[in-house]
Order: sequence, then structure tokens, then C-alpha cells
Amino acid sequence: MPRDFRLVFTNGCFDLLHPGHVDLLQRSRALGDRLIVGLNSDESVRTLKGPTRPVWNEQERAAMLLALRCVDQVVIFNERTPARLIEDLRPDVLVKGGDWPEHKIVGAKTVLKYGGEVHSLPLVEGYSTTSLIARLQALSQGTAWRRAS
Repeated sequence: MPRDFRLVFTNGCFDLLHPGHVDLLQRSRALGDRLIVGLNSDESVRTLKGPTRPVWNEQERAAMLLALRCVDQVVIFNERTPARLIEDLRPDVLVKGGDWPEHKIVGAKTVLKYGGEVHSLPLVEGYSTTSLIARLQALSQGTAWRRAS
């Protein structure tokens, strides 16, 4: 059934929300009328990132994402990838950050097959959850830390 709006989808762990995430989400939303964010469940994040992650649980992460004006809906998924979710939602636009080349974006072949678009958007330099965690650990240990720019 055809939609009367352009649906954009992106996904990730969004463990510690930072300016790079916000930028990516705002630019993703600008590519369409509604933005759905696929959010890795706590179990999925542990599988991908290790036993000390996530920092915030899935409900906390979802609440923070939903507080952003650019995010219309958050869907938590348990699988390692959002492939099934993408097949179910059939977004008009699929977006990931520039650290993912288009040919490696999960769901890209599916979206392109039915005429959708796939975008790998450049990231804002100097922001990552891993570097943010390292910064917080350095601060808690009283050691100097400098953001890479």
C-alpha cells in the first residue's frame, strides 16, 4: 500500500547520545517526512560491543532519541542487524553514517531493489561513543584527555 509520506530509516546502538548522533539523525530526517530509528536492544548491543555495554538500557536510549524533534519513532530490535525490520518497514530512504560504505549497509540491496534510496552520510569528526567512554574513564581516573579533531 503506497504511503503519502517519505519514510526514512536509520539504526544503531545510540549508547551515549552525542553531537555526532544528533547531526546524523537531523540530516537523516531532512531526507524525508518521517524518521524511524531502529535501536539495538540491550542484548544486541552486548553482542556487538561487549559485556560492559550498553551504558544506558534500551528504554533509556529510546526515550532520549524520542526527545529529539527529528525522530518520529523508535523501534527496538533484538537481532544483530535490522535486516528483517527494514524488510517489514520498506523505508523510502535508508541511512547510515559515513563509516559504512553504501555496499555494506545492511538492507541496502532490499531497499534499492524496490526503488528506494540508500545514503552513507559523512560523520562529524571527533565524536564516537567509544571515545566518549574513554574520555569519561580518563576523567574519573584524573588523567588528561584530549578530543581528537
